[in-house]
Amino acid sequence: MAVSSCQRPERAPGNGVAPKTSNTTKAFCTVKQHIQYLGQDQHVCVVGLGYVGLTLAITLAKIGFHVTGIEKRADIVAQLKAGHAHFYEPDIDTMLQEMQAAGRLDIYQQLPDDSPSTVYIITVGTPLGDNNKPRQDFIEAAATELADKMPDGSLIVLRSTVKLGTSRHIVAPILEASGKSFHLAFCPERTTEGKALQELRYLPQIVSGYNFESLVRASELFQFITPIVIKVSELEVAEMVKMVDNTQRDLYFAYANEVASLCDAAGIPAGEVINAGNFHYPRNNMPSPGLVGGPCLSKDSYLLMESMAPFNVYPKITMAARHINEEQPAVCARFIKNRADEMGIDPTTISILGLAFKGAPETDDLRGTTATFLIDELRLCFPNAALQGYDAVVSAADIEAFGLKPVQTIEQAFNSSRIVVIHNNHQSFRSLPLGYLSRQMQTPSIIYDFWNLFDHEKLDLADHVLYASLGNHCATEQAKRMREAMAVHQATTPTRQSA
Repeated sequence: MAVSSCQRPERAPGNGVAPKTSNTTKAFCTVKQHIQYLGQDQHVCVVGLGYVGLTLAITLAKIGFHVTGIEKRADIVAQLKAGHAHFYEPDIDTMLQEMQAAGRLDIYQQLPDDSPSTVYIITVGTPLGDNNKPRQDFIEAAATELADKMPDGSLIVLRSTVKLGTSRHIVAPILEASGKSFHLAFCPERTTEGKALQELRYLPQIVSGYNFESLVRASELFQFITPIVIKVSELEVAEMVKMVDNTQRDLYFAYANEVASLCDAAGIPAGEVINAGNFHYPRNNMPSPGLVGGPCLSKDSYLLMESMAPFNVYPKITMAARHINEEQPAVCARFIKNRADEMGIDPTTISILGLAFKGAPETDDLRGTTATFLIDELRLCFPNAALQGYDAVVSAADIEAFGLKPVQTIEQAFNSSRIVVIHNNHQSFRSLPLGYLSRQMQTPSIIYDFWNLFDHEKLDLADHVLYASLGNHCATEQAKRMREAMAVHQATTPTRQSA
C-alpha cells in the first residue's frame, strides 16, 4: 500500500521501529521536493492551538510550510501573536517568535475566507463530559467550519484523540454534506508534553485514510516531519492505536500501584521489591508507583470503554487499572490522616509540592491532574487546615485557582507546614535537602512522597518527622530499626586484631 512520490533512501530500522512491511516508509523529503510533487499543499491550516496543535504548527512552519493557526479563545490568540505560548514547553516561545517573524505562521481566531490552505489539521480538545462520556462537540464544530470554508480537493487530517468510528461516522458525513470533494485521514498525535517539539521530528507517525488517495496524500505530508510513517489499513485501526497506546500505559502504572498497595498492607517496602526484581532481570521492567493523571491517561480508558459499548464488550482490565489509579489520592490522604492522628498532629497548614499532572518532563499542564482529587481528599481529612501550593512552572494565578495559597519557595512550604505532600516528580524535588528542611518544620510532622524520590535508609530527618512514600509506608521505620540494630551489632562485635 505504500506509495511515495519521492525517491527515499532506505535506512536500517532502530529500536521500536514498526515491523518490516511495505506499509512503513522511512526518510525525509525536502520542502523543495514537497513543492515539486505536492505543489498545492504548501499551505497548511491547524485548527486548535493547544498543546497538540501549537507544537505541530510551529514544527510545520519550521520545516518550511506556510501555516495558518486557528484558536477560538481571543486571549490565547493575543498571547500567541505577542510571541508567548499559553503553556510551558522548552524553547517554544523562541520558535514561535521566529516563525511569526519569518512570515510562515499566522494566527487567527476565525478561519479567513481567503485562506490559501489546502490541508486542514484538526487538533481540538476532546475532553470527557458528564459521567465520563466523551464529548464530540469540538470535533463536530471544527469539521462543520471546515466543510463550509475548505476548497474542493482539500485534505482534512483528524489528529485529536477520539473514540472508535469518529473519523468515518462523524467527520466524514459532515464533510460529505458540503458537496465538495475532499481527502480525509486520521493521524494520531503521540508526543509527550515537555518533549513534543523534539518528538514530532523522530517518533513514528501512524497514518490512515478514508480511501487510498487520502492515505497517500497524508503519508506524503507527514514524511516531511518524521522519518518513519506507518500506514495502516483503516481509519479505525489508527484510532484504536492511539487509545491502546495510552490505556496500556495506564495499566502498566496501575500494576505498580497495586503492588504498592499489597506491600503496604503486608508491611513490605514496595520500592525494594520492585528494584530488586528489576535489577539485571530482562523480563522485568516495572515502574515505580506513582500518581497517574493528565489529559490523556485519565481520559482514554473511558474513550475505549465507550468505543466498545456498541459491541457489548466491557474492557475489564483496562477499567480496573483506571480505577486503581483514580483511587490513589484518596488512599494516601487517608493514610496521612491516620498517621497524623497517631502522632497527635492537627495541622493548621498543609503544603502540596508540584501541581502539574507530571513533573518530568517539565510541564505546567493542569488538565487531568490528580492534584485536584488530592486537594479534595485532604480537605475532607483535615477540614481545619489551610492548604498551600508550590510548583516550579505553574503560575501563582493557576495555583490560586485550586483554592490554594501560592508559596514562593520550597523552604517556605516546609517551615510553615506540619504536613508536606510531594505530589509530582519534578526534577528539582529529587535533590531537596530533606534533612535540613525537616528541621525547619514544627514537629511532629509528616513528609509524604508519592514518587519514592528518596532512599529511606539514607535519610537523616529531624526527630519526630515521618517520611513515607507510596508503597513504602513502613520503610522509614524499618530503616530506622535497621540502623539501630546495626549500631548495636557494631558496638557489641569485638574488633578483629590484625596479625
